[in-house]
Amino acid sequence: MNSEPRVVNIGILGCGVVGGALVELIHERREAIIASAGVELRVTHVAVRSASRERPGVPNELLTTDTRSVVEADDVDVIVEVIGGIEPAQELIRAALASGKPVVSANKELLANYGAELSAAADEAGVDLLFEAAVAGAIPIVRPLRESLLGEDITRIMGIVNGTTNYILTKMSEEGASYEAALAEAQRLGYAEADPTADVGGFDAGAKAAIMASIAFGARVVAGDVYHEGISDITKADIDYANALGYEIKLLAIAEVLEGEQREVGVRVHPAMVECNHPLASVRDSFNAVFVEGRSAGELMFYGRGAGGRPTASAVLGDLIDAASNVVAGTHRSVPVGAPCKIRPIDDIESAYYLNADVVDSPGVLAQVAAVFGEHGLSIRSMNQEGGNGEDDGAQARIAFVTHSAKERSLQAALHDLRELDAVLSIGSVLRVIEG
Repeated sequence: MNSEPRVVNIGILGCGVVGGALVELIHERREAIIASAGVELRVTHVAVRSASRERPGVPNELLTTDTRSVVEADDVDVIVEVIGGIEPAQELIRAALASGKPVVSANKELLANYGAELSAAADEAGVDLLFEAAVAGAIPIVRPLRESLLGEDITRIMGIVNGTTNYILTKMSEEGASYEAALAEAQRLGYAEADPTADVGGFDAGAKAAIMASIAFGARVVAGDVYHEGISDITKADIDYANALGYEIKLLAIAEVLEGEQREVGVRVHPAMVECNHPLASVRDSFNAVFVEGRSAGELMFYGRGAGGRPTASAVLGDLIDAASNVVAGTHRSVPVGAPCKIRPIDDIESAYYLNADVVDSPGVLAQVAAVFGEHGLSIRSMNQEGGNGEDDGAQARIAFVTHSAKERSLQAALHDLRELDAVLSIGSVLRVIEG
């Protein structure tokens, strides 16, 4: 005869889209969780900003506006934090850990800035701090990096980890929409906030990149170490030219180990032209994908929904079952705190580049431009010219280049000198290029 399942009481901080979906999933999956894990998850407290608003699926008697009371409640064994932001989330998580309660969090902003300190606090208290949902929603990437690939020498992680920007770029590529129209549609559908800066500026993806780099490389990387460029300057012309060359433009989060005199880590977020035969080029709409490269395992890709209430709640629930099982077993999962590391600045990162420029259409201009590239060690892989034939004084043409791999500082120096040429009227877009 099977013994009764051990009841583990849950306190949830926050009941927005993710928190509400989590309560529903715990109820829906109750019997399956008992059968597979031998524990019954029971929600006893849910902290909210306002208890007057109706929350379908969440009983009113569970609601409270006193977040601290949830952390301190005797009938709470595990805390789930889904309120986001730095404070009061950090204070509440620290209090929970100090009182011996495991914490499950989806808070990428907090973990990207204070993850090492919070992990150390959890380890000192002998309890779990789990955060699968903080990166790429339902896609399991934190646990594989921390467990399945623990013995792997990971050299690079490259991913589409922001569904809003991927949706916008997909609309621009497949439907010819302008950036402004695609953003408005993303906002209408709820993919983008009224203030979309965190998404379109690359800051959301940067926080996720910092978390992944810290886990994969055993390095202490924080959000401030990540170089950011957003997608707001991407035009339909850029998309069309990239497509004509066999590329898709994606906002990528890239974290890589770079060898030199000493081991360094480079972490960056920026739009890039991704060759169409690369798996990331086919990731559409609001989907996410993370591409992992290791010396022994080779290339791995994790793909799925990177945001949304139920997908993110699914990742939270997976962590919650782990934490509850560890409470029953009287154990915890230690999270190594990364060692300080040297961050390689963007100027020393190497990449191939695409750029275009409007120039005076007259003989010798192309030679002047090519000379500037040569002076800075930039080798041109391909060139295309639109408009002009060199016969009409005062006319202009657009020239576009794809270079071979070079350091960022060399490209920036070349751009500076190009702008000094009288024949160069303007420099347009500059994008890094990712080969297949």
